[in-house]
Amino acid sequence: MSRITIKGTDLSLLPVALGTADYGTAVTREQSFRLLDQFVDGGGSVVDSARVYADWLPDGHGMSEKTIGAWLKASGKRQQIQISTKGAHPDLSTMNISRLSPRDIVSDLDESLAALGVDEIDLYWLHRDERNRPAGEILETLNRLVREGKIRYFGCSNWRSDRIEEANAYAKDKGIQAFFASQIQWSLAEVNEEAIGDRTMVVMDRAELNFHKRSEMALFAFTSQAKGFFPKMAAGGAESLRDSTKQTYYNEINLGRLARALELSGQLSVPVSAIVLAYLISQPFPVIPVIGSHTQTQIEEALQAAEVRLTPQMVKYLEEG
Repeated sequence: MSRITIKGTDLSLLPVALGTADYGTAVTREQSFRLLDQFVDGGGSVVDSARVYADWLPDGHGMSEKTIGAWLKASGKRQQIQISTKGAHPDLSTMNISRLSPRDIVSDLDESLAALGVDEIDLYWLHRDERNRPAGEILETLNRLVREGKIRYFGCSNWRSDRIEEANAYAKDKGIQAFFASQIQWSLAEVNEEAIGDRTMVVMDRAELNFHKRSEMALFAFTSQAKGFFPKMAAGGAESLRDSTKQTYYNEINLGRLARALELSGQLSVPVSAIVLAYLISQPFPVIPVIGSHTQTQIEEALQAAEVRLTPQMVKYLEEG
């Protein structure tokens, strides 16, 4: 299967990552194990989690990471995957209070290592930024953790490009490891801005896109399938959408993109869901969509999408017509 090489690392990855926010909760442990096995046996290499996942549920704290840890122990597949997880997210009850002190970062990382049952995390992400904290201080903490053997590479989730450039300029000046990639929300669908409730979340815009094109920095795109907007619309129209999905994605731009995605789906003989992911994978810089798959069919379609490449003309056509 075709893979993506990320510069500045020794990583060669299938261009799709498995998101596990609901694993061990909405997706049962047994089903989670089956989906993880299917993804890895099909060539998938990145399993993505976060310390904060399921904190919104009673007794849900750490359940995603614990489920992955239990699967790793049962399957013996640690050497076949890159473990990706995120820390330093604000407490959900106090989202206005950042948690990027060295103590916060280390505490969350140690909890993740214990939950996952591993000595080292391959890809570690800071889940939110703290703009009034010097990026250099944060980079020094992360580099210390690399030297201690607790993480291999580190990235940032929901950081703006100006802060990424500040951090990586510091790393270059000091001759230390820099952020290898960024995670932000991006899909083929245009987001209705008024529907964004969490203002600490970064959604792809022109400035961020220009940064990634210019720097060729890798991007892990979350909510990469727009909560199933395109296949659900294709199958059942607007009535098939959840209210939250409709509020977030239903607009004229996306209706036009749906029509063009369906046209390319027919031309290439792949599901429309594959076109949605291929749009990201076919960008002029490394993009790895993070998929939120709850069924074996969704895993199968995502792995199929990893093989689909669109021409620059097709990508532009999807966007603009």
